[in-house]
Amino acid sequence: MANRQNLDELRLAVRGKGLRATPSRLAVLELLRSTDTPMSHGDVADRLDTQAWDRATIYRNLTDLAEVGLVRRTDIGDHVWRFEALSEAHESVSHPHFVCTECGIVECMPEIELAIRRAKAPRAVKQRQVEVHVRGLCDACI
Repeated sequence: MANRQNLDELRLAVRGKGLRATPSRLAVLELLRSTDTPMSHGDVADRLDTQAWDRATIYRNLTDLAEVGLVRRTDIGDHVWRFEALSEAHESVSHPHFVCTECGIVECMPEIELAIRRAKAPRAVKQRQVEVHVRGLCDACI
């Protein structure tokens, strides 16, 4: 688990959004903040399997954290929700993800600027409320 200062910071963040700072919720948020790649519910549950929390509790924590804006929930097209912590370093603005078509790894990519050539682009594109997924082979699979 996090050091004392980190734990206090996690508690403040969770309570600041109106949620109870339960041990399972703090563990989920800490895990997501410690990784730089979106994680599925199964990934999170597997990583926290040494704890006494069941998978349903972990899922409820993920959805609660997403609803209050501490976590972003993304579907990269495979109908599996993936979660990533939002922070100053990992802003709430959507950013592209790279998805390996061979091994399935998902990685965050730096923000890219979309050049909107059509005057009638959907409002969501103009307001940057879209998700961009880049697919191809990762370095390990090439």
